[in-house]
Amino acid sequence: MDRLVDPERELALSYAQREAREHLRALWLVDERFGAIVAGTTDPIIGEMRLLWWREALTTAAQEDRAEPLLERVKATLTATDSDGGSWGAMAEGWHALLQEPLGEAELNRFAAERGGRLFTLSAELLAGDAPAGSDQEGRAWALADLAHRISDPAIAELARSMSARLLDAVEPGRWPRPLRPIGALAALAKRDVRTTRRRIGSPGRVARMAWHRLTGR
Repeated sequence: MDRLVDPERELALSYAQREAREHLRALWLVDERFGAIVAGTTDPIIGEMRLLWWREALTTAAQEDRAEPLLERVKATLTATDSDGGSWGAMAEGWHALLQEPLGEAELNRFAAERGGRLFTLSAELLAGDAPAGSDQEGRAWALADLAHRISDPAIAELARSMSARLLDAVEPGRWPRPLRPIGALAALAKRDVRTTRRRIGSPGRVARMAWHRLTGR
């Protein structure tokens, strides 16, 4: 079992029902792989080529065997579920947006939709069979809040934070169903992250907030 790099997402993963957990892990590992490609590239063209390779590989993952452990994990999930490898690969479009210069609101909107909105929608489908209303918007807000704390440019970080806050303000408050609480926990953290320029991953307060969401769905 490969652990996620982000310990909070690893904790959120433990909230998933056992039969869905490893499928969700595969999806989230793909998202982390895309993020690592973008974070580790010094040449945008090379980064774009690597993202394109992964997008194409994910699109055909259910039909092909490849000497790549993550793709084998993805194939197992796609074979066992109704999920579509092309939709998984499309998350690369969101990460690709971060390789554009200059980086502005249009690029951040694409990142939010194709990374966050798509990740939450696909996660909901793996967890519960379908994606409820609002999950896409919460995913977009989460992705922007997460980016605001990872990107080095303070102006872009502030723009991402304000865009996330606007999306969250437009979400109708409600109670997340128990099967969807892995992504609900991430959305709950996003509401904290847009109110500060600092965060301590895995701090007691953040873990307590996740635990409260697991119990209550709020």
